[in-house]
Amino acid sequence: MKIAIAGASGRMGRMLIEAVIAAPDAQLFAALDRAGSDSIGTDATAFLGKNSGVLIASDLAALDGADVIIDFTRPEGTLEHLKACQAYGVNMIIGTTGFDEAGRAAVAAASEKIAIVSAYNMSVGVNLVFKLLEIAAGVLNQGYDVEIVEMHHKHKVDAPSGTAIAMGEAVTKAWDKALKDVAVWSREGITGERQDGTIGFAALRGGDVIGDHTVVFAGAGERVEVTHKASNRTIYAQGSLRAARFLAGKTAGHFNMKDVLGLN
Repeated sequence: MKIAIAGASGRMGRMLIEAVIAAPDAQLFAALDRAGSDSIGTDATAFLGKNSGVLIASDLAALDGADVIIDFTRPEGTLEHLKACQAYGVNMIIGTTGFDEAGRAAVAAASEKIAIVSAYNMSVGVNLVFKLLEIAAGVLNQGYDVEIVEMHHKHKVDAPSGTAIAMGEAVTKAWDKALKDVAVWSREGITGERQDGTIGFAALRGGDVIGDHTVVFAGAGERVEVTHKASNRTIYAQGSLRAARFLAGKTAGHFNMKDVLGLN
């Protein structure tokens, strides 16, 4: 697989580059970063003390000839890459979060021309948790209040996390409801009693926490909690490679990690 990496000089970009060069079935084909970055023109694996021969570039023409790009950047950057991928026939793995409705629509439209795996979280474990939550919500659908608590590092710019939102969607899928109709995004002041059938969200930010998520089903006399804690970003890189392998040979379509893992 000829793989391009977006955001090549960032923490996640470097983790992805390291995973790609270690994979026997993958080749680092291109590395991208924003124009003006100090990394432009440097070797993509210099941080590992190695020379790959792949120089970090800002010109999206570097994508020409790649099989797939893995993109964990920001919505505005990902949408620019989306346009280039359609032009060059490059499939996409999108781990970027924080898209607005128009951004999500653009990704969906592009999937008619290229194959895309997009997910709030590329971790294999997290996507298994999504499935467990569907099961739990189907059983604990009467007499249980649902709250979702997540914590991330202090540099994260969106809240609640995309993974927390996806966990809420897993619960409401089992309830046959839309998350937007039952979500309580914040609480402040005299809020009154908790309304049945709602899902409360709490977002914590601090330190270097990679990602902790807990969904609480609180009933009378018992509480069930489903938790996932990430201790290393390599889980996202390995999940992304699994998604890239899934897309091999596909020319169009919009998929998620449950498709990749056979959980749908």
